[in-house]
Amino acid sequence: MSDGPFDGRLKETPSQTAGPYVHIGTAPQSIGRPALPNQPGPVAFEGTGAVTVEGIVYDGAGEPVRDAMIEFWGADPDGRVGRNGLFGRTTSDFRTGVYRFRTARPGPLKAGTAPYIAILIFARGINLHLATRLYFPENRAQIDADPDLRRVSPSGRASLTAVKASDGEADYRFDIHLQGENETVFFDV
Repeated sequence: MSDGPFDGRLKETPSQTAGPYVHIGTAPQSIGRPALPNQPGPVAFEGTGAVTVEGIVYDGAGEPVRDAMIEFWGADPDGRVGRNGLFGRTTSDFRTGVYRFRTARPGPLKAGTAPYIAILIFARGINLHLATRLYFPENRAQIDADPDLRRVSPSGRASLTAVKASDGEADYRFDIHLQGENETVFFDV
């Protein structure tokens, strides 16, 4: 066998990212098309205990990722997870980069853990979705005592904690930094 380009070994193919058209199949309402039946949207929960979260996904240069898609999932306010959980999907605004969703402020899934919303980020240039969590500032004592989070530095825990919104339509602000000095902690799930 030769060591040339056709030596019989399979070569790795180029990786595929989400691409610029991820919204067409996963969140068509973001491009002005009707949502598909039973397609998750940016509102997963209404009623007592509902919260609105908004933020921006930033790339390594500090620029908004205007084509990000965010999937979010969490327990209900009592910490219960139904058959499907409280699941939703939203996208960044193509002009501003702002994403927004509405869901329940979750209760803890089990004793000794801080309540959180699980978040997956998809975007052009990301080969595999990124997983992170959103914690609430009112649960600081639970965050500091959570066994999963005790392995994360204090600055890492801060990157996972939303801040109370001071104005606008949102209750909380949660910016996500993909790289750089303020990089958000991501989980290997």
